[in-house]
Amino acid sequence: MKQLSLSESWYWFLLAAAVCYLIGCFNFAVLIAKLKHKDVHKIGSGNPGTMNMSREFGLKIGLLNFLLDAFKGGIPAVVGYFVCKGYVFAGTGVLVSDFIRYFCGTFVVIGHIWPVTMRFRGGKGIASTLGLFWLCLACENPWYLLVGFFALVGVVVYIAFTEWGSMGSLLGVSGFSIWQAAVFYVKYADSPANGYVVALFALLLALNFLTWFAHRKNLVRLFAGEEHRTSVKKLSKGKRGTQNM
Repeated sequence: MKQLSLSESWYWFLLAAAVCYLIGCFNFAVLIAKLKHKDVHKIGSGNPGTMNMSREFGLKIGLLNFLLDAFKGGIPAVVGYFVCKGYVFAGTGVLVSDFIRYFCGTFVVIGHIWPVTMRFRGGKGIASTLGLFWLCLACENPWYLLVGFFALVGVVVYIAFTEWGSMGSLLGVSGFSIWQAAVFYVKYADSPANGYVVALFALLLALNFLTWFAHRKNLVRLFAGEEHRTSVKKLSKGKRGTQNM
């Protein structure tokens, strides 16, 4: 393994953060809506995300939007993983590729939620975060790509049965992050207090904070019993949903 000194290579991480943030700023919902001669901020809930797109244009468009946002969150992270594969932080056994994938992914999600290109009025980051975890976990084991797919299906099934779209999505994010945290805990069990290991867990926590914070209004309505239901059945039939997500 090659050694990488953060003090000597910090500017590469700064560049990666800037590039990934700008990637996150590109919003596919805005593009798709424009192709249909609509302004996504002026239809439905005004949120440029999967649920609003599903309500306004149907489940197929919503699924397309979800996949595009998911790959937007995952691909930059996977690219970072392969670029840094074979490196460890100097003086440690912590893989740079473990850190960089979630470092890059976090800034993509930040760009998606607070894009400078849209006056910081972006989506809520669920699709990008789920895509990030899905593809990054596959870096641990290719079989996790299939397992992750079934986990995503499980999120959809939960939403279909409970009709709590925001809660199902957030539980999915938390479930994926716990899965990745367990992998890191086993991998670095001999050095849990190492600064870079702590940083890994901090990134996972940050991704949860970002998505839960972006849904704070949904959560307030949910706990107040005022949150509207999300009917997957109605969306599949082209009927408008009602959840502000």
